[in-house]
Amino acid sequence: MAVKIEKKIKGYSVLTQEDKAKDARAAEAAAAARNAPVELPVADVIQMHERIERPEILIGSTYKIKSPLFEHALYVTINDIVLNAGTEHESRRPFEIFINSKNMDHFQWIVALTRIMSAVFRKGGDVTFLVDEMKAVFDPRGGYFKAGGVYMPSLVAEMGAIVEDHLKSIGMIHDPEMSDSQRALIAEKRAAYEQRGSKKNTEVTASASITVIEPRVEDVSVTGDGASFPPSATVCHKCSTKALVLMDGCATCLNCGYSKCG
Repeated sequence: MAVKIEKKIKGYSVLTQEDKAKDARAAEAAAAARNAPVELPVADVIQMHERIERPEILIGSTYKIKSPLFEHALYVTINDIVLNAGTEHESRRPFEIFINSKNMDHFQWIVALTRIMSAVFRKGGDVTFLVDEMKAVFDPRGGYFKAGGVYMPSLVAEMGAIVEDHLKSIGMIHDPEMSDSQRALIAEKRAAYEQRGSKKNTEVTASASITVIEPRVEDVSVTGDGASFPPSATVCHKCSTKALVLMDGCATCLNCGYSKCG
């Protein structure tokens, strides 16, 4: 077949078999690119820690909760896993938690709570946020006072306090120690309150018929279960302890030293 060339020829080359194969490969690549499925974006999930299998033996601690809400006590067991055992980087981390009791009224939500908490423990990372979340739970029926006069807004909040104490014992939470000046201030407040009570007891009323009135002494002492405070004390909003008394016209806490007057 004859082809008429209407333009001026500036150059030419012979089409070889290699050129034909190269053009065919390019055409196939272009067709494959047109028919390739579109890749959708995926979430970049970052795993915090590698999965750690449960050892045969775990170190655990059991804590007792005696709440006025239940007839029977609750026993909270927290088991720890030891990481980097025998090295300078050895540390304990919570691995699982169990709660046992003869009271079965709240069995299902207690099992659900402990399973979720155990899953968070095994995930690793910073698990101390559980303490704040649990201690912020309030019972709509009202809280109660545990031994030592500390107010607990709910049973879950007391469980959170137990988890906090356990994390402090293994070094995950560092409790700031009370300074010497704070200790001296609290001791001074307690001594002043006791002295005021003793002064009231020595006051007598003299009249034709002598009558001596001895007001009831409210004891302020330190016992094995912690500090015991006067029965008339109210709850301190700073430390949640029933240790707030009225001294010199000012509300003063005998547990943390807080004073409404500054």
